Amino acid sequence: MKNQTYDSKGWKNVLLIVIPYLVVGGIFQFIALRVAGLEFSSDVLETDKHFFIIALFDLIAAFLLVGTFTIYFVKSKFLTVGFRPGFILTDTLIGILTGFIIMLISLIILIQTEQIVIKTLDRNFADGLWIFGTFVFVGISEELLLRGYVLNNLMRSFNKNIALVITSALFAFMHIANPNMDVLGFVGLFFAGLLLGYSYIITNNLWLPMALHFSWNFFQSFFGFNVSGNDFYSFVITTFPKENIWNGGDFGFEGSLISLIFQPLTIASLYFMFRKRNIEMRL
Repeated sequence: MKNQTYDSKGWKNVLLIVIPYLVVGGIFQFIALRVAGLEFSSDVLETDKHFFIIALFDLIAAFLLVGTFTIYFVKSKFLTVGFRPGFILTDTLIGILTGFIIMLISLIILIQTEQIVIKTLDRNFADGLWIFGTFVFVGISEELLLRGYVLNNLMRSFNKNIALVITSALFAFMHIANPNMDVLGFVGLFFAGLLLGYSYIITNNLWLPMALHFSWNFFQSFFGFNVSGNDFYSFVITTFPKENIWNGGDFGFEGSLISLIFQPLTIASLYFMFRKRNIEMRL
């Protein structure tokens, strides 16, 4: 096996996109708010439709920026960020099922330990469709930017484990202003970044992390958890007798100890699940 060689171009490509991301992202956010009939303030996002529109324009901005910088600055084909053919359906299904299973098991555990109580079910499926679309857009845009571009480029300059830690910290800091953020929520998001980044590294594609990111968010909301501090539509309406480190309180599942238990276990599971494929691909 040849030794990996590193150069400075990777981290320079990452720094190069920062200011354009802030400028272009801000412009698209402003346009999205105007399309939604809102003022330029995150405090006025009151409906699931508003979040859907914001997420859609974030997705457009992400494709525009990552596509432009990958082609004209990285000098590479856009597909190399993680849209390579192969295992698309398999990795997508694995990602969706993983998020569903984790959230379902966690909900059952919290109910059985009386950390969460189910109040009722909300059958307003129209709001559910808005949130479904929102989390599809969020899963694609954030993975495209953070894993497809940032992690992908950092691995040109650093060992993949160092690049993974840097990207995961960046992922957590990008959510630092979210409602109800606390220390455990920040740590939970950092571990979520490790999980999503690792799923990108082991597959060398975005299909698994995009599907897992979508599923992780959607089924959090579906089963009554807040998502990174934000309150979206939930089919299962829950409450908790007391906010604590087990139920995550108002920040949601990512602010719970159960989240910190499941995420390393999921990383280990993915390692064994994809080990055979990676060995075969190297032969």
